[in-house]
Amino acid sequence: MAELVLREDRNGLATLILNRPDKLNSLSQPLFMELRAHLEDLQRQTDRIGLVVIRGAGKGFSAGNDIEEMGRHVSQPQPNFKAKTVEMVALLPQPVICAVHGVCYTGALELALACDFIVAAESARFADTHAKLGLVPMWGMSQRLPRRIGAAKAIEMMTTSRPYTGAEALAMGLVNYCFPDHAFEAELRKLTDTIVANSWHTLRANKRLLRETEGMGLMEGLAHEVYRSPGLAPDVRQRLAAFNSRKSGG
Repeated sequence: MAELVLREDRNGLATLILNRPDKLNSLSQPLFMELRAHLEDLQRQTDRIGLVVIRGAGKGFSAGNDIEEMGRHVSQPQPNFKAKTVEMVALLPQPVICAVHGVCYTGALELALACDFIVAAESARFADTHAKLGLVPMWGMSQRLPRRIGAAKAIEMMTTSRPYTGAEALAMGLVNYCFPDHAFEAELRKLTDTIVANSWHTLRANKRLLRETEGMGLMEGLAHEVYRSPGLAPDVRQRLAAFNSRKSGG
């Protein structure tokens, strides 16, 4: 049986690929179990993985929840297993990018929102179809979507259930970048190479500080940044020396 989540590692980047292309990568229980196993491994691999990308195989990122499976009421290994797996994405020590081409609907959008930021191809289409199907969000839509795009735009997406293009998603702040389809792979690689070249220690520290201080007042957040800092990166002296050497033309 084919793996439902593939993993490819390259120079400190781990790419997780949802691999049910014949089902538009719909999010089944077995797929979530494989995704959870990869996430558990990545949590322990901060020494060799500095960045994670989640994307889909075939024609799109994911059509969302596996509706056929939902109709069969498949039991989960533990209560809220899928919701907790989505939360694991948000809590990974490493930054996580969601790379979206084609469809990204409902549960898939909730998975994307758990990532630190989203990169889209022009062909991308984003939608929240909970209302069309009579479902209620349980993987973070009601909390993460308004925090990313504002309450007014979030309620628009949640009530209309209509798809939004990659360009529309960029304009409302849902995605960070929208690249032409023909340049998507090259631009994604350029972006990930840029991030992986930075200090992994600092990347993890920045993510942790943002998460820990969310909802704090300014003064409390400033104090947290100073007194709860993980400190400088182990290779800070080498990085400073390299910077000064480039600056002086050495």
